[in-house]
Amino acid sequence: MEELIEFVAKSLVDDAEAVNTHAYNRGDQTVIELEVAQEDLGKVIGRQGRTARAMRTLLTAAGQKTRRRYTLDIVD
Repeated sequence: MEELIEFVAKSLVDDAEAVNTHAYNRGDQTVIELEVAQEDLGKVIGRQGRTARAMRTLLTAAGQKTRRRYTLDIVD
């Protein structure tokens, strides 16, 4: 799942080298932290959070298959 979010984020931003992801377990869920360059933050979040919501929906759908809950945190 971490690779999926990293691929989507790198496709959206101008500075693909600045995209970093880190995943860790918190109880019954996996938290994926996404870090991008400050100037690309708006592209990842999108208007009214639509792009971020779409990435979270992708994680939810993929998590249904593996029976695991995923959470996306976008780090400033």
